[in-house]
Amino acid sequence: MSYSSAESDRAANQTQAPMAPSAAERHAMIGVAAYYRAERRGFAPGGAEADWLEAEADIDRLLTAITRQGISRADYEGVGLRHALRLWTQ
Repeated sequence: MSYSSAESDRAANQTQAPMAPSAAERHAMIGVAAYYRAERRGFAPGGAEADWLEAEADIDRLLTAITRQGISRADYEGVGLRHALRLWTQ
């Protein structure tokens, strides 16, 4: 197998593998989701902790569903976090 073929196979496997974010990626996702929650409530003071905790629960539910459904990283990235959260929390 040539180098380019091996690289191509590795890229295909990553594209088709279920989404499994690292701890740092999960933390960043929670931060983005908390920001969107704060945005929805007009950035009123005093809600940052609740925004974070609710965003953390949203992201954990979203990641559980993604894993259960076998959604790949490529499919997830094609939708984007904001859109995924919008669909998830409606």
